[in-house]
Amino acid sequence: MASTLRDVARLAGVSAKTVSNVVNGYPHVSPDVRRRVETAVAELHYRPNASARTLRTGRTGMLALVLPITDLPYAGDLAGAIVHAAAQQGYRVVVAHDDQPTSSGLHDARTIPVDGVLVGAPVTPGDLGRAVAATGPPVVLIGGAPHDQRCDRVSIDVAQATEDATNHLLRAGRRRIAAIGERPTATPHPGTPGYHRALRRARLVPVPGRLLPARHHRRADGYRAARELLVGPDRPDAILCSSDPLAIGAMRAAFDVGLRVPDDVAVIGIGDIEEGRYSRPTLSTVAVDTGFLAREAVARLAVRIGQPDAAVADIVAPHTVLPRESTHATPR
Repeated sequence: MASTLRDVARLAGVSAKTVSNVVNGYPHVSPDVRRRVETAVAELHYRPNASARTLRTGRTGMLALVLPITDLPYAGDLAGAIVHAAAQQGYRVVVAHDDQPTSSGLHDARTIPVDGVLVGAPVTPGDLGRAVAATGPPVVLIGGAPHDQRCDRVSIDVAQATEDATNHLLRAGRRRIAAIGERPTATPHPGTPGYHRALRRARLVPVPGRLLPARHHRRADGYRAARELLVGPDRPDAILCSSDPLAIGAMRAAFDVGLRVPDDVAVIGIGDIEEGRYSRPTLSTVAVDTGFLAREAVARLAVRIGQPDAAVADIVAPHTVLPRESTHATPR
């Protein structure tokens, strides 16, 4: 027979209300009492009755995560970190994603009975505005999603991360620095201003032909763009990619046209995916603190669920440049 909340209360020596507070993540419980309840929960293999909780509180204990798994460089790490952070807050997570990063995942998430929605997918400001304005669960943005003053956001400073990556290449002696990742639309990539700032501070004039678009964060897109750059008349001595998968594709393109990385062309990405740590050469990158993104996003959503009128927050996650083999050599 399954254990009940009252069974846990008797074993822990507390009231059923206290057990409910611990299970539902209420903060005002002493560490000693929380530890006793959690020990009793584990010993009895107690599982809360989700249906009963929904009827009692009007909440499901579920969050939706909208994430384009095939297109966000660190999506897998981020999804895992969010599931863990949500569990710490007493929530489970359902992932809504699409092979193409559109607003469809956001629409689908808001039709699921959840308490809140975490959006890591690129959606248009119009779609986001309609979703935020509509009656339904609160929304928190993650990563590089466009900010809307009506909802919280936890993101990296993409422009600063790009500027830091460009500065790393400049310190390595590179001067003809190309970039892959500009959006093939009228809306510029959020990292482009950082790329331009770094070049101008080094008294270099940005060359339009060295800034190429990538529709997706996929190796094939990086490969195609890099080949175009590397067989042209003004071959760059470094390539900055807006994601690690693009950079890995770019390194393969350099190999296929007979160039050496980093001797002939240095390559750096953004995201610090596991593949880049074991590629040959290993990939220099800008590491994103996905654990911070996940914890802060879930925490903000929990606040928003409990206090719908709380002030909107815009939180910036830290990032770190990680030099590796793909940028180490000095060009001849």
